Amino acid sequence: MTRYFNGREIELLAPAGTFDIFKEVVKSRCDAVYLGGPVLNMRMMRKGYNLSLEEIAQALDIAHGLGKKVYITVNNLFSEEETREAREYLTYLESIQPDALIVQDMAVLGLIREMGLTLPIHASVMMNVHNLEMIHALRELGVSRVVTSREMDLQTAKLLGSASGMELEYFVHGDMCSVHGANCYYSSHVFGMSSNRGKCMKPCRWDYRIKKDGYIFPAEYPLAVKDMFMYENLPELIESGITSFKIEGRMRDKDFMVMLVNSYGEAIDRYIDDPVGFDRTVDSKLLYNNRKRDFSTAYAFGKPGLRNINRRFEGTGKFYSTGKVFSTPTAERELSEERVEQLRERLAAEGNQDRARTNPELAVRVNNMAQAKAALEAGVEHLYLSGDVYEPDRPFTKRDVMELGSIKGKTKLILGLPRMMTELHFDQYDQLLIHGERLPIDGLLVTNLGAIRRYNGTGYPLIGDASLNIYNTLSAGLYAGLGLKRISVSPEMTLEHFASFASRCDLPLEMVVHGSPALMYMEHDLYENTEVMEPIGEEDNRYVSNDVLVLMTDKGENPVYRDQHGRCHLLFSKELCYLPVLSELNAAGISCFRIEGATYTPEQLSAILNAYRNAISGISGTGEEAAESLEPVYAGYTLGSLQFN
Repeated sequence: MTRYFNGREIELLAPAGTFDIFKEVVKSRCDAVYLGGPVLNMRMMRKGYNLSLEEIAQALDIAHGLGKKVYITVNNLFSEEETREAREYLTYLESIQPDALIVQDMAVLGLIREMGLTLPIHASVMMNVHNLEMIHALRELGVSRVVTSREMDLQTAKLLGSASGMELEYFVHGDMCSVHGANCYYSSHVFGMSSNRGKCMKPCRWDYRIKKDGYIFPAEYPLAVKDMFMYENLPELIESGITSFKIEGRMRDKDFMVMLVNSYGEAIDRYIDDPVGFDRTVDSKLLYNNRKRDFSTAYAFGKPGLRNINRRFEGTGKFYSTGKVFSTPTAERELSEERVEQLRERLAAEGNQDRARTNPELAVRVNNMAQAKAALEAGVEHLYLSGDVYEPDRPFTKRDVMELGSIKGKTKLILGLPRMMTELHFDQYDQLLIHGERLPIDGLLVTNLGAIRRYNGTGYPLIGDASLNIYNTLSAGLYAGLGLKRISVSPEMTLEHFASFASRCDLPLEMVVHGSPALMYMEHDLYENTEVMEPIGEEDNRYVSNDVLVLMTDKGENPVYRDQHGRCHLLFSKELCYLPVLSELNAAGISCFRIEGATYTPEQLSAILNAYRNAISGISGTGEEAAESLEPVYAGYTLGSLQFN
């Protein structure tokens, strides 16, 4: 079936978690159904869910017999070993011809091109598409539809759709995340369970307390967002030019999904038949009475603030038919001598013995001029000026860049770009990088696919940041073809996946080895809690200054920094520290070690850089073999995701 309004196609897209659920949902008032197969999708946590290969083929026959479409989710990040499995899976899918694949990993785009497949491709919400340049780049790579970033408002979607002509898909109902798509690494670093690989343990649903300025604020579940609810705003969705209205719910039960899909489908049909006399509220009470969480329109009409945060059933597990929560507050694991030794042994076993070993270089990302000058004094090879500067510091100015360029010596000065780039950001950086005078910089640290496309022809070498989530050599090769000269490995690789990837990748590799990288990157402003709520107690922060907001459980304190764009970055409570295994990481293929220095004082940063410089000298045989003792600045040291197999 196909729906049209003023000549524009409208699709209601429904989820199905199992074959039994599919057989009922496909008969409801939807136009298409999306589902996962036995491997490589974002819903791998629940036993008995997803469809077998045979069931996928049957589902296609049933749907096509009803004049409906089926989209298959191949939408998680692949390990090196799983890319081989992906070839077999894609070959099978090509033989049965689903109507499209929904994908996250750039490796899928490369495989489809390499294998000469004809499968249509939709870019998953996990690609976090949020600007026009990303849409153009994805079209050039063969993508025919984009699922927009969850934080995209309808007016922006209308602009991007009109300017690109790309089909857009937009979430209209169901479970949402508080963190930008594919920008949450908390689960992988605490549990070894990657949210980008379909195994999220949902630390966003924990019961936190907020501390700031010496006070405790009563912000229960401050990251737990409400369910999306756009039932009463179907006219605005249609007017925006959105092609596909997507309902979340591959983990939801059959009766609930059929009720939900029928309500939305019936409302769309009523609006098409009589838009002027349309009643927005016919099934509102039915949906409200059957809600799992409370409702919100999320970012559809602008930043929702605290009204987007849920209280209903949080901590009870009543959203899920299993009746269980995914996890409870858990501490980051301490760095241990036993695990360090295991790392050394495994990396030595996996190392590529034929690779010419390079003399490793040191890079540091900084937040202000004082840190930048400390890094230059330490003689780092690469100095990254952050594009997301934590308050109270202000963004690096052109004058700052010119000053650093005049004193940088042999250090390569790299200008970092914001992780999320709107059309305004591109306008600003175009003036700086394309239309203005040549800057004394040696490259750009690029954070998203759109920035790669836009600035590849400027003459500034491009370095891929960790936010690109490069998890396998196929993806790395595709990015190299787009212009990247060096890439940062995915920050959530487990030991097994890292060792396999690093030993096989030909592109120069960089790795974050020390500091407090962002575990969550979000549009949601946690600082608002401290501005509208009355404190319930007094307590100082344990490891960071009181003017920094902290999310606190009985297992630790995670500092949250707000950048100049108003976005929040939740950091490790401990410091990442790979100082004991630098030699093994270098042997495995890492040629550049990066320090995340944004939260350190210049003195602290100098001590850290000197310790790593001494350790690198030991690797190259020109200095002490072992690094000097380095005491943690914050709550201790952790190995992050490399602690897990």
